[in-house]
Amino acid sequence: MSLDKKTIENLERLIADHREIEAQLSQSDAAADQDSYRDLSRRYNRHRPLVLLYAEYCKCESDIAEVRALLDDADPEIKSAADEELRALSEKLGDCATRITEMLLSRDESDVRCIFLEVRAGTGGDEAAIFAGDLYRMYLRYAEQRGWRAEMINSNEGEHGGFREVIARIEGDEAHARLRFESGVHRVQRVPVTESQGRLHTSAATVAVLPEATEDDDLDIKPEEIRVDTFRASGAGGQHVNKTDSAIRITHLESGLSVECQSERSQHRNRMRAMNLLKAKLLDLRRAEQSAQRAETRRDMVGGGDRSERIRTYNFPQDRITDHRIQLTLYHLAKCMEGDLDMLIDKLIEAERAARLAGDIT
Repeated sequence: MSLDKKTIENLERLIADHREIEAQLSQSDAAADQDSYRDLSRRYNRHRPLVLLYAEYCKCESDIAEVRALLDDADPEIKSAADEELRALSEKLGDCATRITEMLLSRDESDVRCIFLEVRAGTGGDEAAIFAGDLYRMYLRYAEQRGWRAEMINSNEGEHGGFREVIARIEGDEAHARLRFESGVHRVQRVPVTESQGRLHTSAATVAVLPEATEDDDLDIKPEEIRVDTFRASGAGGQHVNKTDSAIRITHLESGLSVECQSERSQHRNRMRAMNLLKAKLLDLRRAEQSAQRAETRRDMVGGGDRSERIRTYNFPQDRITDHRIQLTLYHLAKCMEGDLDMLIDKLIEAERAARLAGDIT
C-alpha cells in the first residue's frame, strides 16, 4: 500500500505549514506574548508526529528504489538478500501509509483550539441540576488529569445544588479532539438525594463542546448586529458583586443567541469573554447548518454531535455507564465520574477512525 497523489499533496502542504510554524517559534518571544507562543507550540506539537511519520515513509520509498536496483545483480546471494529486504521495506512502507491515513482521517483543525464546555440541566428538576453539576466536576477532573487549564465563564446554580447551567473555557493540547464526543444528552438513573421514598429517577443534562473561533473563521460581528446589556453579578465574589454592574449579556439579534459572562471583576474582560463565547456559538451554528446538508452520510457510529441526541446513560445502582453510539457498556461508573474518561473516549476515537476508513463518514 502506498499513498495516493492527493494525500501526498496534503502532506506537503502540512509540512510547509509546520516549517513556517517552526520559524515563527524560533523568532517568538515567549515572555512577551505567552498566548501566541502557547498557540504556536500546540500547533507545532500537533503537526510533528505526522511530519516525522511522513519522513519515515519517504525514507522507505528511497530505500526501496535502491534495493530494486540490486535485483538485477548477477550474484544470486546479493539478489536473494535484496529480494528479502525489499519485502521487509514494502511491508514497512504499507504500515507507514496505513498509519498516515489513520492520522489524517482523525485530524480536525478545530482540535488545536481552546473550547467552551457548556453543561445544562434538562428534564428532571432539581436532580437534573445536581447531575449537571456532577458532569461538570467530572470534566474538570479529567481536564486536571490531562494538564489542561479550565476556568468558569458563567454559571446559574440550582436551588438544591449543582447547576441549571454552567459554562467553562478549557485550554490544553487535544482538548477539543478528546471532548468533542461529549456533545449530546446525558441521562442519569439513580435515587436522588432529594427523594424521600428511595425511588429510582431518570433525569438528563445536555453537554455542548464548542471550539473557540479564530480570525481564520471570518466571523465579523458588527456593533449594530448585537445588543449589550450590563447587570450586577451574582454568586461568589464578596461585596464587589453587589456594587458594580460588571456582568455582561450579549444578544445576537439575527440568530437570537444570547451569552453571559460574570466571572471577571472587569466589565471589559467580561465583555471580551462573552464575545468570544458568542463567536463560538455562531461558528457552531454555521457548522450545524453545513452538517445538516449532508446528514444522511454522517449518521456514523459515534453520532453527529447533535445535542438533541441521547448519547450516554449513567446507571448508579448498577455502577454502569453505557454509550449508545457504539453500544459500549462499562461497569466503572464511579471511576468515570472521578474523571477517568479515557476508557470511553479512546473507544469512541477508535470507532470513528474505523468508520472513516470504511467510508461511512465523509
